Amino acid sequence: MASTSPTPPSERQSFFASGMALIWLLAVAKLLFHIYYNNRYGYFRDEFDYMSCGDHLAWGYVDQPPLIPFLIHICRAVLGDSLRSIRFIPALASSLLVVQTAVLAREFGGRRFALLLSAITVIIAPQYLSNGSLLGTNCLEPNLWMGCAYFAILAIKRGNPKYWLWFGVIAGIGLEEKYSIALFGFGIVVGLLLTAQRKVFLNPWIWLGGLAAFLIFLPNLLWNIHYHWPFLELMHNIRAEGRDVILPLPEFFFQQTFLLDPITAPIWLTGLFALLFSARLKPYRFLGICYVVCFTVFFVLHGKNYYLSPVYPMLLAAGAYIIDSAIDGKKLLSGKELKPRRVWLKPVIALILIASGAHLAPVTIPMLSPAHFIAYEKTLPMKLPVMEHGHELSPLPQWYSDQFGWSEIVSEAAVAWNRLPAEDRKDGACGIFAQDYGAAGAIDFLGRQYGLPPAISGHQTFWLWGPRGYTGQCLIVLGDNRARLEQLFNHVEYVGDSPDNPYALEKGLAVWICHGPKVGTLADLWPELKKWS
Repeated sequence: MASTSPTPPSERQSFFASGMALIWLLAVAKLLFHIYYNNRYGYFRDEFDYMSCGDHLAWGYVDQPPLIPFLIHICRAVLGDSLRSIRFIPALASSLLVVQTAVLAREFGGRRFALLLSAITVIIAPQYLSNGSLLGTNCLEPNLWMGCAYFAILAIKRGNPKYWLWFGVIAGIGLEEKYSIALFGFGIVVGLLLTAQRKVFLNPWIWLGGLAAFLIFLPNLLWNIHYHWPFLELMHNIRAEGRDVILPLPEFFFQQTFLLDPITAPIWLTGLFALLFSARLKPYRFLGICYVVCFTVFFVLHGKNYYLSPVYPMLLAAGAYIIDSAIDGKKLLSGKELKPRRVWLKPVIALILIASGAHLAPVTIPMLSPAHFIAYEKTLPMKLPVMEHGHELSPLPQWYSDQFGWSEIVSEAAVAWNRLPAEDRKDGACGIFAQDYGAAGAIDFLGRQYGLPPAISGHQTFWLWGPRGYTGQCLIVLGDNRARLEQLFNHVEYVGDSPDNPYALEKGLAVWICHGPKVGTLADLWPELKKWS
């Protein structure tokens, strides 16, 4: 008689024995850690933009695809507008990346310590800590890249080409989150073509996966076509302005190590070389080639150092597997057997990684006050990376300094608003024009407590939303100069500069009240106000 005993107990035992229970516990701890610290400073410049875009749901925006604005729209509706609410999605995604990386290590063949080691490297990596602390397109990017890597590994490991369909679904979602996943997909294709896995292209499932990715991406593609490829125009303008810091090859590579904590470099480099040369990981060699392709393209195109960060969890997972095997005396890349079992190395490695991660955590987690952070930064053995020339004089790293100064700008705009006569404060009578999406988004979000109307701007997607019906007969202008404004208006009144915040990147913004346009209506002037840079 066939046994009818249930299987869940053995499955639960396998779950705990494999180490995945501990991995999930670490992920939850990381989530709680982010939730605790995610309201220490203020709202970040880009977060205002995402929230404003979330208030104008569309299939695309000048500087981003639609997924993050859509998700923050939902999140705000459910959880509210607090900093912890705004940053819940990043915190959750960064914590789930811990589990994803451990799962990759398991699929490579790793056991408990390999899973734990890979999880720790992700937990302490400054870039992934930063991803969990700020709302941005970077926050989901590693999850989506590694989702693609996971299904690619399963397709090869299990000999089931249907997994390529799921690869395509994740890639399509990724294209709706950030376009750079297209490079990862290209790297995978190149890697497959250059290895024995090229035979997958003879199977229809990988082509169906490509079709799925295209169909999911299609709405945003049509949006870009309709608006004449605004993202490409934006990238061209940024390149023409020379805004970004261009790094030589050695420094570009060094900053890659800093993104993950330099102490983890031996682990992910071991993973890279194992994927490229190890007989044990030969079926997944296409992943190593993919990394080389992505690294080369980003360097040649002068991409920012963090553009490559979503690819590293798979290298950390592979490296953890190889290192665990080496400690247990298994065959390495050369096939040579290592006899001694140096089990004591496992807790030593883990403790060293955790200590290093704790030391560097204040770099990307606002654990310290700004004044204490400035003192802490002087103790670091290296200078923190600067990615744009405009950030070089900031007292804090840009990811911190851009969380300060916005309430001061909005409060000065409120001074100007309250100075207007009652008829100018009626709906549609007087608008507030900001020079960039940061100030405009701050007016939209923080200005509600002062009764301010939504802002208008020529910057990025704000320009597509137009003058919102304002004629320009009355306009509060943030951040321009008298000479320029007197060319456009008959009456220009200086209200004051926004109060100085010593930690802000943008401070001392001049606020003006302007009446009587000289060049027709604001709609007539609008084409000249376009600023995609």
